[in-house]
Amino acid sequence: MKPVTHRSLTPLTTHEVGSMAKPSWRVKPFRNLALTDADIEKAEAWGRRLEIEETAELLELLSKRRDFSKEEKDRIRRFSSLYGIRLQEKAGLDLVWDGEQQRVEMYEHPVKRMSGFRFRGHVRSFDNKYYRKASCVGEPGLKEDLHTEEYKMMAGIARNPLKVPVTGAYTIVDWSFDENYVKDLTPGAADIHERRRKARSQFLVDVSQETIYPTLKSLHEAGAKYLQIDEPAATTKRDEIPEFIGSVAESIGDLAGKAFFTIHICFSDYMLLFPHLKELEGILDEVHLEYANRDSQELGTTADKRFGYEILHDLKNTSFVVGLGVLHIHTDFIEPPELVRDRILYAVDVIGDPARIMVSPDCGLRTRTWEVTYEKLRNMIEGVQLARKVLGIS
Repeated sequence: MKPVTHRSLTPLTTHEVGSMAKPSWRVKPFRNLALTDADIEKAEAWGRRLEIEETAELLELLSKRRDFSKEEKDRIRRFSSLYGIRLQEKAGLDLVWDGEQQRVEMYEHPVKRMSGFRFRGHVRSFDNKYYRKASCVGEPGLKEDLHTEEYKMMAGIARNPLKVPVTGAYTIVDWSFDENYVKDLTPGAADIHERRRKARSQFLVDVSQETIYPTLKSLHEAGAKYLQIDEPAATTKRDEIPEFIGSVAESIGDLAGKAFFTIHICFSDYMLLFPHLKELEGILDEVHLEYANRDSQELGTTADKRFGYEILHDLKNTSFVVGLGVLHIHTDFIEPPELVRDRILYAVDVIGDPARIMVSPDCGLRTRTWEVTYEKLRNMIEGVQLARKVLGIS
């Protein structure tokens, strides 16, 4: 299988980052809540809008309203993936995913399939949602497949190429308690800080090598060409940036160059990544960061209008493809195509090569409704088309 390089991509290739909201008709059956007329009407309306041929089959399934069997829940979940993929395809994205309709949450989903972890309870995340937090109580490993069967199912649905998001090792470690690697540390010992650092480093190496690498390898062997590592925790602890960089390299290993690898880092102090990030040249293909969240809503292609894109100057002299966030994902503001165009044109002016830019939202759109998500993505595609016209790109 010939590997994908940025030169084999269409300039300004578009993709969604990963997550979208789950429809109420997808959520309620798993919470043992009865579906309402409004839930079923939404399934019908979106099925019609997205031209889903199997809509009637879904509506018949949902007409039961509650007490769904496991097999019926699996079918509902698959329909949710079908709808999510078709939404992105209809919006016009080049690379698609289902909005993580098969997953509970980006941390809980992989950790519950790993050995060596035990869930301790729920904690609140930044957007006032909750996730189950686990503690490492033994050697990390895989109890079952994380994403390969999921990918194979999506490959049977999607008409466009797929980009698979995978939660990275550093985020899994940082969001977990550790009861295993520190169990022999003696509080107050003279070398406690150094031993604690080594314990955490070993925790990170083991998660990288024993869970993330085999997951990426399995996906690649199954035919996945675009693999995204999600690392929202990347700069949480500034003195661990070298360890974070090492974990990415360990996670990809000998797969470098065999697939197109993206890393997505959001809500971070990106300056902390430099110069360490350059160590991943030749390992990572694309570095995707948020920009629109930090930017103005004014039109223009000058630095005073596009101040949210300052970090581009640090990426210019690297070999990375720039994953350009052009949609603010924590607001219902629908970015006009002209604003998307100007953000892209500014980035092209800084980077100097449109083939080194891929266009997407800042992050996953799970906090937005499907209506807002669709309108944002449609305008993003229109903005890309406007930018291509200015740049003379067919």
